[in-house]
Amino acid sequence: MSQDEVSDKLGLKGECKRKTMTRYERGERKPKSYRVEELSKILQVNINSIKQFDFKESIDIIYFLLWLEELIPSIQIEYEETFVNKNKELKLFFEEWKRMKLKRRKKEISYFQYTDWKFNYEVTKE
Repeated sequence: MSQDEVSDKLGLKGECKRKTMTRYERGERKPKSYRVEELSKILQVNINSIKQFDFKESIDIIYFLLWLEELIPSIQIEYEETFVNKNKELKLFFEEWKRMKLKRRKKEISYFQYTDWKFNYEVTKE
């Protein structure tokens, strides 16, 4: 999908619409949260795969770790149990991540299934 098509679907007008899209792509301009949500729907991607993280919420830490693993597949992430246990969202994530990595190593799930899980992970609150 071209910048023009995306900007049209966003409702951007005028001669600067391509410039606006380019600035979004380069990180020179930060779209408002509602605009990021619209973009994720237009591009048919999970919002967490295109938003900028501020690390104020657990999901930001989670997605950072998942992306880090994509960039450096051999990375071993260690964490302090006492820190994670204080945050239910992180605790549940690390438990599920460990299970999913084990399934992947045992070839119970494919690489595609594993990455699909990562890109669509949603924080569960118990």
